Amino acid sequence: MSTDLQIQKSFKRNWTNILWVSFRLLFSGLILQVLNTQAAVAQDKLESKGHIPILGWYSIPPEEATTARYIEMKDAGFDISFSFLGNLEEVQKSLDAAQKAGMKIVIGCPELKTETEKTVKRFMNHSALAGYFLRDEPAVDAFIELGNWAKRVNAVDSKNFCYVNLFPNYATATQLGTSDYREYVNKFAKEVPLHFLSYDSYPLTTAEGVYSKWHQNLEIFSDEAKKVGKPFWGFAQSVLFDDFHEVPTLATMRVQMYTNLAYGAQGLQYFTYWTPVSSTEDFRGAPISLTGKRSAVYDDIKLLNQEIKNLAGVFFGAKLISIKYAGKETPMGTNRLSTLPASLKVLDTAGKPAIVSILENGDKRFLVIVNMDYKHSMPLTLLGNDNLKRILKDGSIVPASVYDTTVDVGAGDIAVYMF
Repeated sequence: MSTDLQIQKSFKRNWTNILWVSFRLLFSGLILQVLNTQAAVAQDKLESKGHIPILGWYSIPPEEATTARYIEMKDAGFDISFSFLGNLEEVQKSLDAAQKAGMKIVIGCPELKTETEKTVKRFMNHSALAGYFLRDEPAVDAFIELGNWAKRVNAVDSKNFCYVNLFPNYATATQLGTSDYREYVNKFAKEVPLHFLSYDSYPLTTAEGVYSKWHQNLEIFSDEAKKVGKPFWGFAQSVLFDDFHEVPTLATMRVQMYTNLAYGAQGLQYFTYWTPVSSTEDFRGAPISLTGKRSAVYDDIKLLNQEIKNLAGVFFGAKLISIKYAGKETPMGTNRLSTLPASLKVLDTAGKPAIVSILENGDKRFLVIVNMDYKHSMPLTLLGNDNLKRILKDGSIVPASVYDTTVDVGAGDIAVYMF
């Protein structure tokens, strides 16, 4: 082989090697750039010191009180079970089964009233105990008695809560014992010493859609709770009990739970977990049927509860700063959105009804937008400064700028931003 030919082949080999190394370096650089971009977009997640407690009303009946049943309930995202128990033995059985599953229970039985101190002393140190059920939907004339009962419990056990659930604002004056709902809530908060305030409302109807006084109820209840420095707990309907209310779906439960959270609720409750037996109401379609089998509502609740826990960094311990309403019409007793926070330039829902809540949690502020329509999605156009972040359903924090200016908010769902 001639010297010239050897030189040519050597040159070709060297040049090929140079091109191959250059290509590898260029390709590696592109990969790193993509990875760095992805990391910049979705590397952070919200942190929280806890999560909103989630309670199931009319829960596991005493005859079904096994550890397996409580594990099933916990798997759906519940923290607390509440069932009507007939005696001390049923309480003990339920607490022991719940303890093994890592669940807690609100207990209620006749002995809690007739032998208050003795009953509290028996169960107060049980690790599965969450609190003591006293009464559901009392009128004003029962407040003094309830206050004295709660004081007797608190004198023995100040750690675990006493639980009383109040009427909604569509209760009659006879039911309330007052002509004014705010007076009813205010009087209760002053006369009955509880850790938190709770009320139930089932506002989604087949005839008129969202009940006209629902949001007014939230305005009054959250305001009165704030005045006395106590958190409040709200409800969502998860069982059908007549033909007047909407059948529970993921969208109907989302709009109820996220509306509660937009008002700063620090506890969430489902009515019910197990399908009740009643001689006066036609209960059907709860997460667990009368035969003890799961329904589609069980899976919907499991998904929703996981969303709520993923967003604990937004809602747990949050304080309500402002709540306004966007859209063509505002509900009774609420205020229209007229000005935006300084970091926002545009917030538009194309005339669709939406709640616009500002929550403060530690050193962070969050914008929570709830689509009030539980049957249709809502276009949301949002423009903000460069610091605006979007909070995804898994708790990830991403720049709002990586999304289109207009996004779709699902039926009854939320969009959450940090600014």
